[in-house]
Order: sequence, then structure tokens, then C-alpha cells
Amino acid sequence: MGTDPFQMASESLAKAEGLITGLARPFLALLPISGASVSTFGSLLASETISATDERAGRVDELQFDLGEGPCWDALQNRRPVLEPDLAHTESTPWPAFSHAIQTEEIAAIFAFPLIFGPLEIGAIDLYSLRPVHLSIEQQEQTLALSTIVSRILLRNALKQDDEVEPRTPYSRRLIHQATGMVLAQLGIQSEDAYLIIQARAYAENRSMQDVAKDVLERRLRFADDSGSITEVP
Repeated sequence: MGTDPFQMASESLAKAEGLITGLARPFLALLPISGASVSTFGSLLASETISATDERAGRVDELQFDLGEGPCWDALQNRRPVLEPDLAHTESTPWPAFSHAIQTEEIAAIFAFPLIFGPLEIGAIDLYSLRPVHLSIEQQEQTLALSTIVSRILLRNALKQDDEVEPRTPYSRRLIHQATGMVLAQLGIQSEDAYLIIQARAYAENRSMQDVAKDVLERRLRFADDSGSITEVP
């Protein structure tokens, strides 16, 4: 019995956590694509290409950063995949400058999947093919699942570099534990993920987890599970 490609990709991502420059490569083994890249941008993490399987994938990312438009921006803003399986037969795209710029790259199909974690917007995964290609529903679902793994890895990697997000006293740990339970209930997620959302919020605002936990417990901050946005309550 052959090894499941999705399982192999998941395991490869787990191994790449210690070296995030390898995060894009597992997608090549899973999907009928020519190249892939992983980038961060938005309000939480700095805008940069974290991983690219080849120079063309890196240039596609760079063009989108330079122009401020492209599939990765739409994927993150709308929190859903952008699928362009045959650019040559697409009448128009929402990114005229980007579409014109990539003509010299000989790209026939391009896809972008958002990197989101609960209400947090992290970046996007860009995938391209040198020939027209469609991603099946199963392949789309698997790519979204892998995107969640990548999001966790990128968050953990960023948060390891900031001491302020770590709880420092037994009292703060109790507050954070209670706040984690509230976020868990609000979003319907696992406790580990709820904790990570509080940690990332503290990181983004350069505050301690204890302070963010107090806001959650005193209901000045809540996390919505409908639109995925963060709602602050006066």
C-alpha cells in the first residue's frame, strides 16, 4: 500500500518547523503545480517571502508586494482561496498590473490560499503552474488543511522571538488559563489554539499575555466566530 501524499506533506511540514525556509516544498509533492511560495504580510507579521521553491515563485511574491495587488492579497482579505486554473482563457482579473507583470514568467495557472489562524491574518501561500491545471475539491481542502499547519508554525516561530508574550507569574498563568477557556468557547477551537491566539494578540500589540487575558476576562475583548474578525467591546 502506497503512502498517502497528504500525510507525507503533513509530516514534511512538521519536520520543516525548525527550518521555515522549507515550508513551501511539501506542496509540490501534493499538488500538480510547478512552484510554491509562503509569505507573511498584513498587520501581524512583517511582509516577506518566508519560503519559495524556485526563483520564479519568489519573483511572483515580490511582484505582489511591490504592486500591492495580486491573488495573495485577495486570498487573505477575503479569507478564501483564489483559483485561476487557466490564465490564458481568463477574460479579466482584479489585478491588472500584476497580471501584466507576470506575462514574462510564462505562468499558465495561479492559486493563492490564505494563511489564517482563527481571527488572525498571517499571509498566504502562492502556487503556480506552467500549464493550465485544475485543483480538485479534495486538493483544495487538503491545501487549506496544510495552510493551517503552516500558520501555526509561522506564529510559533514569531512568538518564540518575543519574551513579552510569555506568562511570568503563577497569577498570570491562572488568568491566561481562564481567558483561554473563554476564547475556546467563543471560537469553538482547541485549547492549544485558543492559547496561541491570545499569545499572538499580545505579540501584535507589544503587550503581555496577562494584559490581554485581563481584557478577555473583563469582556473588553472578545473573538467572534462568525466573520472571523476580532471585536473589541467598550
